[in-house]
Amino acid sequence: MSKPNYTRQLQSLLEEVLNDAPVVLIHGPRQCGKTTLAQKIVQKCGYSYLTFDDVNLIAAAKADPVGFIDRLDEFVILDEIQHVPELFSSIKKSVDNNRKPGRFILTGSANVLLLPKLADSLAGRMEIMNLYPLARCEIENSGRGILAHLLRNDFSFNCTGKLGEKLAAYIVSGGFPEPLQRSSEQRKRQWHQNYIKTLVQRDIRDLTRINNLEAIPKILQLAAIQSAQLLNMSAIATPSQISRQTTATYFTLLTNIFLVDVLPAWHGNHKKRLIKTPKVHMTDTGLAAALLGMDANRLNADRTMLGHLVESFVYNELLRQASWTDSELKFYHFRDKDQYEVDIVIEHSGGEIIAVEVKAAATVTDKDFRGLKKLHEAVGEKWKTGIVFYDGERVLSFGEQMYAVPISALWGQGQI
Repeated sequence: MSKPNYTRQLQSLLEEVLNDAPVVLIHGPRQCGKTTLAQKIVQKCGYSYLTFDDVNLIAAAKADPVGFIDRLDEFVILDEIQHVPELFSSIKKSVDNNRKPGRFILTGSANVLLLPKLADSLAGRMEIMNLYPLARCEIENSGRGILAHLLRNDFSFNCTGKLGEKLAAYIVSGGFPEPLQRSSEQRKRQWHQNYIKTLVQRDIRDLTRINNLEAIPKILQLAAIQSAQLLNMSAIATPSQISRQTTATYFTLLTNIFLVDVLPAWHGNHKKRLIKTPKVHMTDTGLAAALLGMDANRLNADRTMLGHLVESFVYNELLRQASWTDSELKFYHFRDKDQYEVDIVIEHSGGEIIAVEVKAAATVTDKDFRGLKKLHEAVGEKWKTGIVFYDGERVLSFGEQMYAVPISALWGQGQI
């Protein structure tokens, strides 16, 4: 059986960026498709390709970083660059001597922007692009998704109807390309479990010196339990029997390798009455479900956990779609001390607000808009629209630029 050839929506934007930026960094979690995307660029644009998953190549680059860069072809892809931060200053020197666009494509499975050696080298000289696991619209080849519509206040998009039990199946499958190709949930779950083991045994060991590697899977599992909830570091530290400070260090490491996302609280100019604690989201719900021992049947039976993972699922879909839009978007959540809350707040560069609530149920009532209306009061003229995503069949207007929108509209056939 041939493997699916997923069309990555980021590819066209990447090709555009290569026309004016001398260095492009593509980063995202391991196995999300960075190498596959890079290989497509090799085939289309004629780049040479080197990967630092090769230990011999790492040794050569570390031994003579200047000579290594000088001997490369003019247009090259350097895969998993986080393994050799010694190359950054040499790349900077090479680019300063020859600023021809598109010379270097770098990929990384860790946030190399946090590496000290990058601060004085490539910062300001390169374009940074985030590649996530596959969005549902990429899996189904159904277009670019709903977000561009919402930015235009355009509600003329298609829905595939009520999802029912399919929703849990989509959540459990996640967006990593490899497990999506496996035929059974058991095989998919096995891939996710092996993925965690590989990260601990190789990537995390290479990136940092920590004494308690075996604690990482437990901390990741406890983070998955908190997905779509306010971050409670004590609730992660106590069961792990590790100090809160050490737990926080390990948790930060998990965000740096793109497995956990911390969603900050929106405050605008109304800081006094608002909760400032960030929310936690697992960056892939398939990985979260595997960590929690959830298959689709168990998830459908556990309505509380289904609600949390549906929220993370919608958040991830919107975040992935944001990575290929032309707009500069920032993501937050909103909660005040009276317990009014909004799951996702999307702020445009001009300050306009799109607010999103998520529910797994097939019905929606005016009460579901309470948090959105509260945020609307705080935002005022910068309000663009409020959405309640629900598992329904059609778009419904609730007045005051408020809409109930089926979850299936996130990737519905025929959009854009």
